[in-house]
Amino acid sequence: MQVPLLLYIALHLLTCAAGDLPQGAQIPFSEKTLQDNFTGDQATRIAIIGAGAAGSSSAYHLRKFANDNGLPINITIYEKSSYIGGRSTTVNVLDDPAYPVELGASIFVRVNELLYNTATEFGLPTDGALSEDDPDAEFALGVWDGTEFAYKQSSGGTGWWDIAKLLWRYGLAPIRTQKLMNSTVSAFLNMYREPLFPWTSLTAATEQAGLLDFTAATGWQSLIKNGIGEKWAREIIQGSTRVNYGQNLVTIHGLETMVCMATDDAMSIRGGNWRIFEGMAKASNAVINLNAAVTSIEASKNEHGQKLYTIESQSTSDVGDSLTMTSSSHYDIVILAAPLQFANISITSSTSTPALKHTPDKVPYVALHVTLLATPHRISPTFFNIPPSKDGSAATSTVPAMVITTLPKSANKSATEIGPDGVGPAGFWSVNHLRSIPPDPYNNLTQPLHVYKIFSPTPINAKFLSSMFNIPYISNPPTPNDKHQDSDPISLLPSSHLPWYHTHLWHSYPYLYPRVTFEELRLDADADAALNHDKQSSSSNDIKGSLWYTSGIESFISTMETSALMGKNIAELIGRGLLVE
Repeated sequence: MQVPLLLYIALHLLTCAAGDLPQGAQIPFSEKTLQDNFTGDQATRIAIIGAGAAGSSSAYHLRKFANDNGLPINITIYEKSSYIGGRSTTVNVLDDPAYPVELGASIFVRVNELLYNTATEFGLPTDGALSEDDPDAEFALGVWDGTEFAYKQSSGGTGWWDIAKLLWRYGLAPIRTQKLMNSTVSAFLNMYREPLFPWTSLTAATEQAGLLDFTAATGWQSLIKNGIGEKWAREIIQGSTRVNYGQNLVTIHGLETMVCMATDDAMSIRGGNWRIFEGMAKASNAVINLNAAVTSIEASKNEHGQKLYTIESQSTSDVGDSLTMTSSSHYDIVILAAPLQFANISITSSTSTPALKHTPDKVPYVALHVTLLATPHRISPTFFNIPPSKDGSAATSTVPAMVITTLPKSANKSATEIGPDGVGPAGFWSVNHLRSIPPDPYNNLTQPLHVYKIFSPTPINAKFLSSMFNIPYISNPPTPNDKHQDSDPISLLPSSHLPWYHTHLWHSYPYLYPRVTFEELRLDADADAALNHDKQSSSSNDIKGSLWYTSGIESFISTMETSALMGKNIAELIGRGLLVE
């Protein structure tokens, strides 16, 4: 499917919480390593907790900085899951490696220079299919409000007729959105370069980049202030914020709203975007401990009065053995590259000085239910109130290959709600046809299968799929607590109609409410000290014994790229601090 004008709406830009992956679902990366870890007492010992975008980026850029400047460092990565990549991971349809599909973060764009440049450096092909063209679909994209399609775009790219329809329905709103998005992206890119980079305070950097007005306002306020029409905002841009972040325009902040529209040159890595992060982690030549859950961090001092951290972790086998091994190691610097509220880590101090001078706030995260399925059926037109064709048959081809949802104009209450209460009449965020699988004797397939991905705020059940795909099934008897079979599991659907499915619940990203302050990067330092910190001449004594936090950036912009940027930013600050030793 080609990228429509402004409307290939970053459909899978998830930064979901790390989850389990079936063993063997990932393929080896051809290693591009930098300098080895050092031996002896002269090396600074750095622990990174979490091997997602932020953690792997921290490791990679720490090693690059150390190599460029002759710094002796040892890096150890702890990851509680069995794989590297965090919220970027794949699963195999029919458990066949020939058919990988993204379960988490699915695309990035050319302007994401960290991901793009790293993929280029590692020789990773960026032509991974976002989704295959569906030759039988008359429309590539549809925006559904729970009652009718507010907008449908024809298959085969964006022709003059599609552009004319856009301008006729929405006036100059698409053009104004493009200009506003371009100016916002330009301001954001200042955070990659001096004099802003590296920043010791995300709040200060946001203000200096000129982005605070966007984070302080809702998406709706930002759009209306800039002369962008309500119909375009509600039907198109809100469809984008819902599918990307599970929020409506009156709850999400304006900066993330603009991120949703920055979709030029969307791409993905062949085999899975996780390959970027696995490549970073391996190239850093860190000691990588998978299936290793950190349980505690204790701050203390050694015999010379130097601050250090003792990390305890529990390791399990990646084949599910019940045997658990506990280990303890000492480090000079720790980077916590995962949301603290989900990490289940005890952080204490054995001295009179508290380990934390700043504790990150607990913020609500979106509960995103992802349902992947393979079925010989296509979506039933009747699910979307599409009338039968003149001969009485259902016109399957009239269902768009990709359906995103918005709210009808009358749904004022739902617009201000979140989660299940904010999804409105549609009941789900999106459904997307990913690919078709031809008949295959190896998998005992006698007919083609169609692979779909559904995003929703609640678990998808058998009744929903039966209605969407016209699959017959024998429901459970009604109960007083479930009169409408809403809790019927997907497993009730016959395997002949649904030979494969996979579900996953992500804590995918924070609810991106408007805000003007963001979490501190250093958890062991006072906020004022961090803000006044001279990033060019910090003392080594200040850097050794430091505890850093990457996840604060997710309330600013929650993407793979920004998490990787935070990892690089912290690596640069640590490196510059060690350099003056």
